[in-house]
Amino acid sequence: MEQITYEWIRSRRKTIAIQIKEGGKVVVRTPYSISRKQVEDFLREKQDWIVKNQKQLHRAQENRMVITEEIRREGVERALWVLPERTEHYARLMGISYGRITIREQKTRWGSCSSKGNLNFNWKLVLMPMDLLDYVVVHELAHRREMNHSKDFWRIVEEVLPDYRERRKRLNNFSSML
Repeated sequence: MEQITYEWIRSRRKTIAIQIKEGGKVVVRTPYSISRKQVEDFLREKQDWIVKNQKQLHRAQENRMVITEEIRREGVERALWVLPERTEHYARLMGISYGRITIREQKTRWGSCSSKGNLNFNWKLVLMPMDLLDYVVVHELAHRREMNHSKDFWRIVEEVLPDYRERRKRLNNFSSML
């Protein structure tokens, strides 16, 4: 077995978990009661999974778009008119009101909706195909009716975008490129 370098984090959790971080770093999280031998046995057992996921992450990082200051500036500028325009269009279509729209650069979110009805969107949405941007807009507007991801919430999304599942899947795939 190839030696796997890893970070070991013990806590009050009940199970062992492996996480592959940026750069392919392996993090093992375990309950306090687990021994080093048990960790290393577990890593040996999961070696194929670890190597496969490290390679996948490496490929995704190679395909990642490099965002220059110029791309950022132009993207934010475009987002400032595209996102309010698309939001207004879908809000009218859905019969939904909303508060303020803010354009941000979140690391892990494409959009969010506050309990006051304010919407936040990631400017990087304008780097995606318009149908994926529209999915995020409809998703956040649907939270104006249902502040959760219940069946009722997804029904609201589906009324407007019958193909939302396929768009959601593509959005997840696209996310690794930005």
